[in-house]
Amino acid sequence: MRCWSTSQQSQSRIPNVLCKMPITCKSKCGKAAALKRPKTGDALCKECFFAAFEAEIHHTITSSKLFRRGEKVAVAASGGKDSTVLAHVMKLLNERHNYGLELVLLSIDEGITGYRDDSLETVKRNRDDYKMPLKILSYEELYGWTMDRIVSQIGRSNNCTFCGVFRRQALDRGAKLLCVDSIATGHNADDIAETVLMNVLRGDTARLRRCTDIRTGGGEDSIPRVKPLKYSYEKEIVMYAHYKKLVYFSTECVFAPNAYRGHARAFLKDLEKVRPSVIMDIIYSGEQLRFKDTVKIPVRGTCNRCGFISSQQPCKACVLLEGLNRGLPKLGIGKKSKGDRMIARQDQELALRERANLVKNDF
Repeated sequence: MRCWSTSQQSQSRIPNVLCKMPITCKSKCGKAAALKRPKTGDALCKECFFAAFEAEIHHTITSSKLFRRGEKVAVAASGGKDSTVLAHVMKLLNERHNYGLELVLLSIDEGITGYRDDSLETVKRNRDDYKMPLKILSYEELYGWTMDRIVSQIGRSNNCTFCGVFRRQALDRGAKLLCVDSIATGHNADDIAETVLMNVLRGDTARLRRCTDIRTGGGEDSIPRVKPLKYSYEKEIVMYAHYKKLVYFSTECVFAPNAYRGHARAFLKDLEKVRPSVIMDIIYSGEQLRFKDTVKIPVRGTCNRCGFISSQQPCKACVLLEGLNRGLPKLGIGKKSKGDRMIARQDQELALRERANLVKNDF
């Protein structure tokens, strides 16, 4: 049987110590405990852990009213643990509780050799296992670039900026092609707590205000994104995938070690050793933040070039792509980069010329 040390550090780890005295499941089902939940510290058997984990996600979905009967939902699938568990649990809960949803998988191929090409094989396995239609869109077909080519141009210092911006828009493009009502992403509690920390450290008020929202986007010009795993710990997702024997891809992106998020993640793990509840504490703190009326928040609209959601004109994806195509890839880097100003000025000049031509034709 398994037992656990009472030290703070061991409380945050999956138990792997054997002892002679059996520990019974806290749910009083009579079975021997097989694991200790990182989120609550409860000793549970596998079946009771599955039930508790799934029930919490069901509660998140229903209490936040993430979906409506008859909707078509795209599950953002990368082949990793989060998206694999999300696809598995969404299918299970949809059938168990009769949500009445049509589920499809949407995957983005960034063009990263030795990483995404392998993970897409796992996505295809998920498609077969869960009997869900799969749509794969690539950066190359959408933008004419792969991440391998982009990194060869810009180096590794800002590659995550390009990938993150292009990936977010690629999901929007894919969702529009599939005519879905919403996109379900695999963001978990750890991800959201990390994002809160990152936005605090960067002083990014606009993103800090919305990063804890369980639903973002929506309206006439955009498709909403929802986070069913918002309150699920990463460790519990790993445990669920392990004990359920789910097939997922666990290799880290070859470009990820230089990402700023990695520093926030390391800081969060250090805090968790001292205070195991810190993940939920940070999320709840982020949810309770209030901003003064004088704080200017960017208005989200649609890009005047590509027509997709943006809080600037033109959108960041168009700015970055313009820089790549002109051989000036660093033009779009920064909160208000030289590329942003240059392209905005070009658009203004074009609009003035068009207006002048209209006036000329009138006479």
